[in-house]
Amino acid sequence: MSEVDAPREPDAIAWPPTWPRSLDDAFGPPPPGEYRARPEDFQVEEVLDFAPEGEGEHLWLFIEKRDLTTAMAVKALARLCEVSPRVVGVSGMKDRVAVTRQWLSVQLPGRVAPAGLVDALAEQGIRVLEMARHPRKLKRGVHRANRFRLRLTGPAVESPGFTPRWERLLERGVPNLFGPQRFGPDGRNLLRARALLARGWRKRDDRDGMLLSAARSFLFNEALAERLADGSWETLLLGEVAILDGTASQFTVEAPDAELAERAARLDLHASGVLWGVGRSAANGEALAREARLAGRYPALCAGLERAGVRLARRPLRLRLAEASLELGTDALWLTFTLPRGAFATAVLRELIAHPTL
Repeated sequence: MSEVDAPREPDAIAWPPTWPRSLDDAFGPPPPGEYRARPEDFQVEEVLDFAPEGEGEHLWLFIEKRDLTTAMAVKALARLCEVSPRVVGVSGMKDRVAVTRQWLSVQLPGRVAPAGLVDALAEQGIRVLEMARHPRKLKRGVHRANRFRLRLTGPAVESPGFTPRWERLLERGVPNLFGPQRFGPDGRNLLRARALLARGWRKRDDRDGMLLSAARSFLFNEALAERLADGSWETLLLGEVAILDGTASQFTVEAPDAELAERAARLDLHASGVLWGVGRSAANGEALAREARLAGRYPALCAGLERAGVRLARRPLRLRLAEASLELGTDALWLTFTLPRGAFATAVLRELIAHPTL
């Protein structure tokens, strides 16, 4: 019996989790490796599908920041513009220990940007690469993707098995797990979420929804772990909700057939997992039965999310690596790839290297 199938008390959370890797059956566990030894080793660039229009009451800035969270950059911009952080918009939240490029917006109706804003931001470690006006505030989740460039070192990248593992990920895709940063050090965000949901979620206790997100992410990872353990994460089950790669388009698979299996094999379609919340699942058959088992294992988390009013959604179980390359340097290996928004580069790395944070 696998650890995923082992009996457990309802809502019992073991930390750290033992979510399977997709490549271990074929290659064994990966050797140790290092990443993000310094911010320059982890580079991320946000990709929008549109550009600011050039006029409007919101000033949009494309920034590069080093060793700063997105929240720190928001506070710095708001302070320098003498506005509330609430009128500063972001699309995605980026890691701190990294060099990241992303868009911010700040509402300045009838005002020009403060004199010396670019230089003042530079003093805070924020380099402005581009500025333009736009009629609307930048909203969360409007970027299409993130481009990553990552430096890896250690026994894993020196192993002859590294390139075959990488090539298998390009061919088969990557399990779309939420990364460990979603759950906080030692899973503390998740444990706080469980306690908050047990007594009743209130926005004042979780202003940005971080704890709700931690709980939903954990449930999704648990569902994906079950699919990884039984080898069904790449296939379409009876009643599966399939998601078209790179889009939000989805449909229920009433009867898997050869055509759908071929599309899944070439990463055109992906099976999906539920992001728990209020609403009726579009799954049926075997896929719906799996969701019921998940609710049976974590009844308090699921019920708490429903009481909080968060809406049910779906997420692909698999990622396709786009614009991907591997470059051998003199003392390290560099990986470059693009992932859709909401996906974690750490989900890719955990398939390639063994590291305590992965």
